[in-house]
Amino acid sequence: MQVRHLSYFVTLARERHFARAAEACHVSQPTLSAAILKLEADLEVRLVVRNHRFVGLTPEGEKLLAWGRQILTDYTGLRDDLTGLRRGLTGVLRLGVIPAAMPAISLLTTRFLKAHPAARVEVLSMTSRAIQRALDGFEIDGGVTYLDNEPLENVRVARLYRERYVFVANRGHRFAGRGAIGWTEAAAERLCLLSDDMQNRRILDKLAASIGVSIKPTVVSNSFLGVCSHLRQGDWSGIVPHTFFYVFGAAPDLMAIDLVDPVHSEGIGLVLSDRDPLPPMASALLAATRAFDLEAELECALRPN
Repeated sequence: MQVRHLSYFVTLARERHFARAAEACHVSQPTLSAAILKLEADLEVRLVVRNHRFVGLTPEGEKLLAWGRQILTDYTGLRDDLTGLRRGLTGVLRLGVIPAAMPAISLLTTRFLKAHPAARVEVLSMTSRAIQRALDGFEIDGGVTYLDNEPLENVRVARLYRERYVFVANRGHRFAGRGAIGWTEAAAERLCLLSDDMQNRRILDKLAASIGVSIKPTVVSNSFLGVCSHLRQGDWSGIVPHTFFYVFGAAPDLMAIDLVDPVHSEGIGLVLSDRDPLPPMASALLAATRAFDLEAELECALRPN
């Protein structure tokens, strides 16, 4: 069995189409089909259900897909590790990040790239559930997500910082000048929040329900960019992580008020597949998180000048 043939098979399973898979692998369709047939002959099982086109995988094919993803990840990791001994770490770090953690992610990736200047980083905005699936499928090297609320399974964890919450509105809002407001008051406002497929929103709903309050936003978005757009319009308020202002800055038309009654925070951290040894990219990323205090650096960046 050749690694190249296994790579063709995994690509076919992903594309579910022989022509698209061949194009993705930069080979002709007959070459790809011949490689799949050779793989079936080597393993002495039928892997693909086909007539004139791809139909699906056999049970044996599904089993090979799970193993194949892991084998290809390990093979790539081995090559990266050996190459890294000679030239330093190269390749692409694939990082899945929940929207709530996006404002702080550059602090981590900057440290990683400083230690490994020949590497590149691909940051993907993902829900926490998508991060779990991507880690299980060897599609990303690591994720940044909530650690305590809806924790992920079969992962190594490195805590990064704690997320707390602020009420954001136009400076002309009737709450202007207040140092803090309660969740009950905030929930009664005309809100724009993340959609409920985002864990940040589920945390807010759960917290509000714990004090007998229901949050019913008039506008929802799966992106904080969409939330910010409505806040800047002036007709909406929002409840956002305190890191929100690291990206959107000290906007002269917006104000942030601490949310109390209760004061609440959530741990955010790095999650990696619980494997030994860790692939080189994951290992280097973990080392980068341990080399500095991200929470202290974030608080310093958010501190008013």
